[in-house]
Amino acid sequence: MNDSNLGEFASEGDLAFTQKSLYGINAEPMYSGALSFLRRVYRRDLSGVDIAVSGIPYDLATSGRSGTRLGPQAIRRASVNLAWGAHYPSGIDVFAKQAIIDYGDLVFDPGFPERIPAAIEAHAQKILDHGVSMLTLGGDHFISYPLLRAHAQKYGPLALIQFDAHSDTWAVDNKPIDHGSMFYQAVREGIILPEKSVQIGIRTHNPDPLGIHVIGAHHVHSQTPQETASLIRDIVGDHPAYLSFDIDCLDPAFAPGTGTPVCGGLSTAQAQMIMRDLYDVHFVGMDIVEVSPPFDHSDITALAAGHIAFEYLALLAAKKS
Repeated sequence: MNDSNLGEFASEGDLAFTQKSLYGINAEPMYSGALSFLRRVYRRDLSGVDIAVSGIPYDLATSGRSGTRLGPQAIRRASVNLAWGAHYPSGIDVFAKQAIIDYGDLVFDPGFPERIPAAIEAHAQKILDHGVSMLTLGGDHFISYPLLRAHAQKYGPLALIQFDAHSDTWAVDNKPIDHGSMFYQAVREGIILPEKSVQIGIRTHNPDPLGIHVIGAHHVHSQTPQETASLIRDIVGDHPAYLSFDIDCLDPAFAPGTGTPVCGGLSTAQAQMIMRDLYDVHFVGMDIVEVSPPFDHSDITALAAGHIAFEYLALLAAKKS
């Protein structure tokens, strides 16, 4: 088959390895090729890179159903559905002015769990030290803690924008490696500023929010997405902000593939519309976590995660337009 018969598709295929530029959109069939995130180039060379997407396939901190170690792989697979065109409805070409690569996964030995938090932090420091922004695919929600530590070393104490069904600020003082107390540890260490931080979609009780603003799921449902986004912007202001999106923020109808599903959550559409209105937030990094493919159906959850990550990249691209 010659190039003229390929129509809009790239002739070489496997764009994750063969495309020459870090910029622009190049089409490849959804059903073939190496499954990098959004068909971006796989590479470890950080020179000339704006954003590095990396996976942390870790779920040893999960308190219930495991399986999120398979999350990065599933999100990459689902993301190819978004790789062929501009962002909707803005029409922004996310890749026109942003050099985005897939950095691959952090590899670690699960037989030594006590070493993993430091490995995640070092992984993030290496990328951030090159002046490259991070979009991280989890993995369970514990990974946000070492990621926040690395980002705080670069940017100082951060505003946390957390989409979640759970606060993850339950008080445990012996620093366990779990996914329910890491933001308690982060507040105590001064990594995040409670007065500048906000949790969206919460629907499990915690008697002490540690001063973090909470926009419960019922409040999100009682107002428009634009009103929720406006409240988030007012809380965060122009402070450097880290976005952590736990996929269980979404109702199980929209994200069944997660470890601790809670009914009454946001729809994917609500989350997307809120994200799109966070246009003037000073984002310094993002993770999306708790996608558990063994409990997913037709990649619904992984696809939702890919869409949310794409919304984030569109926000960053809009600032460069």
